[in-house]
Amino acid sequence: MKKNGLRRAIAVGLVGAMALTMAPAVSAADYEECTLTISWWGGDSRHEATLEAIDAFMEAYPGITVESTYSAWDGWEEKMATAFVAGTEQDINQVNWNWITQYDSDGSIFLNLYDYADTIDLTQIGESYLEMCEASDGSLAALPASMTGRIFYWDKTTFDEVGVEIPTTLEELLACGEAFAAYDESYYPIALGEYDRMILMVYYLESVYGTDWVIDNELQYTAEQIQEGLQFIQDLEDAHVTPTIAKITGDGASSLDQNMNWIDGHYAGIFEWDSSAAKYQGALEEGREFVVGDYLTDLGEYQGGYTKVSLGWAISTRTEHPYECALLLNYLMNDADAALILGSERGIPVSESALTAASEAGILNETTVEANGKVLAWCSNALDPLFEDSTLKSSDGVYYDVMAGLSYGDYSIEEAAEILIEGINDVLG
Repeated sequence: MKKNGLRRAIAVGLVGAMALTMAPAVSAADYEECTLTISWWGGDSRHEATLEAIDAFMEAYPGITVESTYSAWDGWEEKMATAFVAGTEQDINQVNWNWITQYDSDGSIFLNLYDYADTIDLTQIGESYLEMCEASDGSLAALPASMTGRIFYWDKTTFDEVGVEIPTTLEELLACGEAFAAYDESYYPIALGEYDRMILMVYYLESVYGTDWVIDNELQYTAEQIQEGLQFIQDLEDAHVTPTIAKITGDGASSLDQNMNWIDGHYAGIFEWDSSAAKYQGALEEGREFVVGDYLTDLGEYQGGYTKVSLGWAISTRTEHPYECALLLNYLMNDADAALILGSERGIPVSESALTAASEAGILNETTVEANGKVLAWCSNALDPLFEDSTLKSSDGVYYDVMAGLSYGDYSIEEAAEILIEGINDVLG
């Protein structure tokens, strides 16, 4: 039996009748025999759990066949952007929150899920979460799976080997850089890619100044303040806290969880989404201790950082089987049996029925629960959906250009700030 299958069997035994009572208050009318397609990105554990949940759905709804397309994140958005333009996307698609603004601003790509409230139990999801997934025309473009934010994760085994405590302040983090360099120059307290650096810089600035990065489509930070934020990032690199972009690129891995320097502890920390805990924890060599960190308390007087809808599920307007898609979507989001399979593979569920089933069965990833709790308790700033526009965050976007250019020495702090501001204003404008 597969690992998730065993987990599901144990959980079903634990919850018994509870799983039955937690089923959503909607019922399936006659449905057509058909084939549906679905797509998502993620790590291996998400793939395995989702495939098992889809198998369970097909058992519950004989005659509906579901064909799955899935991969890691690297290159995935570019692939899906092409599909949305060409009309070749799957019937149901896992979507990033900003895709609603970027690809469905007029409601033409994703179905209005408010129209399927008799099939999808929307009462299980808080109204404020649903509103975050509305298109500009007020249609419900997607169902939010969970809320997320960035937080520090640490490989405690490496910190113990180096002989330093896990940092809780910037001062301590900088001291760790010195200690790691003295221990072995190939070891670093944290590895920060280009997009990680951008998010960390915004967290730093919001901690210092308390203002949202963007409000009403206007950047709220001056060139001088952004230069300060970029200098903060450069100081981390100069202090041997994080490897250069050249070093990380030279490692030859498409993502940090696949990087041998993370796997074996040479890179002892990451700044990642709380919903990604299982992926990075599972990538470590056996015996290494993975812990959730705390936000740095000495950056400023504010609790910077933001939360957002981590990802959602959307149904294509071009599907030939919208009702059957709604059945599948309701199952993945709200059904207790699906919750026992999926656990926290897409973060801590916002669906009350799924959260209750998974919590009472004790199958949520404890690390993810801890990280999500810290994120929601700390972060106090709002995220503008255009922050994640592909023009900015894709591998050839503005964030990557600025952070890589600064690391390689191609840009001065002033030049990097100018390019960043121009790129952001082009998107906002």
